[in-house]
Amino acid sequence: MNAILVAVIGMIVFALGYRYYSKFVAERIFRLDPNYVTPSHKYKDGVDFVPTNKFVLWGHHFTSVAGAAPILGPAIAVYWGWLPAFLWVILGTVFAAGVHDFGTLALSVRNKGQSVGTIADRLIGQRAKMLFLFIILILVLMVNAVFAWVISNLFIKYPASVIPVFIQIPLAVWIGYAVYKRQKKMLVPSLIALAVMYITAIVASQVSWLQVDLVSMMGGEEGAGLFGLGAVSSAFFIWIVILMIYVYIASTLPVWKLLQPRDFINSHQLVVGLGILYLGLIFTNPEITAPAVHAANDVSWFPLLFITIACGAISGFHGLVSSGTSSKQLDKETDARFVGYLGAVGEGILALISILAVVTLFPSAAAFTEAYSSFGAANAGGLGNFVEGASVLAGGLGLPASVATTIVSIIIISFAATTLDSSVRLMRYIIAEIGMEYKMPVLAKAHVATSVAVLSSAALVLIPKGPNGFGSGGYLLWPLFGTANQLLAGISLMLIAVWLKKLGRNYMVALIPMIFLLFMTLIAMFQQVFFEWSMWGSNSNMLLFVFGAIIFVFAVWIILTAFNVLTRGIDQKLPAED
Repeated sequence: MNAILVAVIGMIVFALGYRYYSKFVAERIFRLDPNYVTPSHKYKDGVDFVPTNKFVLWGHHFTSVAGAAPILGPAIAVYWGWLPAFLWVILGTVFAAGVHDFGTLALSVRNKGQSVGTIADRLIGQRAKMLFLFIILILVLMVNAVFAWVISNLFIKYPASVIPVFIQIPLAVWIGYAVYKRQKKMLVPSLIALAVMYITAIVASQVSWLQVDLVSMMGGEEGAGLFGLGAVSSAFFIWIVILMIYVYIASTLPVWKLLQPRDFINSHQLVVGLGILYLGLIFTNPEITAPAVHAANDVSWFPLLFITIACGAISGFHGLVSSGTSSKQLDKETDARFVGYLGAVGEGILALISILAVVTLFPSAAAFTEAYSSFGAANAGGLGNFVEGASVLAGGLGLPASVATTIVSIIIISFAATTLDSSVRLMRYIIAEIGMEYKMPVLAKAHVATSVAVLSSAALVLIPKGPNGFGSGGYLLWPLFGTANQLLAGISLMLIAVWLKKLGRNYMVALIPMIFLLFMTLIAMFQQVFFEWSMWGSNSNMLLFVFGAIIFVFAVWIILTAFNVLTRGIDQKLPAED
């Protein structure tokens, strides 16, 4: 089948979803009010609560939720064939992710910019709130540890990407001061910064001494490194330390100084990157060589498909960003549709090109089947297959392979870094909320909470012996991420449904995707925890079993509590606004 036709069908569905369905939800269900005083104005502090232009905020939101997940998940899920992955991406984006991301943003704006974990206290009770915060804390800790591992390894594998990525930081700070101190427009400076990044990338890909190759500096892969470690492990350790210092600073600075301008640059980078890949798709005009449906013998698509593709269809982490940082920067309530729903559509567009880049890479169906011979092989080779496939598409525009590979790696690293420091900022908020709940106000202090977040993330990366070599400790818990992330999305949709019912509005837009997602996720988690990781399971792992069982029980507890609220009726309706 022709890949361009599949891309066109996907784009049409996304466009119709934003034009009609999101408008219906905004006007008839959420009833957004342009005159409502948003938290960014009501609690303006110049640090976290900052009224922001909707285009700039969309850039922050989109790049914070994008990361590497909407690339990696679809690149793995095509193991079951490109058609199931395609259908889940387009339908999940329109009817699940859009409502979830948009809904958690609107819900938070109407609740003082609080996170979904804190809002759970008001909607379904204090006990559910604390259980919810525990699930969220484990989730963001896993994200911090694994994304730090991913970025460090990408720096080692693609040393030409280091300078272009790091040069973005001073450029973003310069833009932040120009915009917020001198009242300049952000568009032109951000485009200049993007041009500088890509020019640097082109030069660095061709000039070896501009490539920060720490492994080569220490004598190559067999060379001696620091603290008795080999060269590769030493390089990895150095990058982890640098990243942790960076995210500490980035997550405590006022959002206008670094987060917003850097994310606005990254939003243009994503648009340019997507433009390159989709134009490359048009010029190369490839055929899809992978099978539409691939009958797997080892792992069934049901229900694992809906867990493997999270970002790009629906992801609970998006609700943390919507209610954690984006809601504190929303200028007008009516901007929530543009920021939240269109951010989800952007994820879908990225996931779609990830699918197409992989399924057009192989010369034949047999070659695809050989590369995707098992689910384990799909996990191991998914990201590399995307980078290679995307490089082929970019090559359709005449870009040299080395330049295309460097640009693709820069895009992945930039988004992963954006997600990392946004996640650390979110973890700071959660630790502060837990500290206030348990009467430990010291944890509510920004630098104390950030120190706890950074040190615990670094410890999870470096201290335990992980399955992927030195520094992969985060991967010990990573098998929990998919189900925990989707449980979080389902519970967030449940909160939206409870909120809408308390307001006396039609809550089916949230309830239907919630039921579907929780059904799939609970089945997947039950299978993993009790039939795979338990002592009598096929792949016994007591660490995963204990943590998985705790999360499973907490999630069921929250769901039953919320279900009771939904079914028993509402004792007292919420006011239209807080």
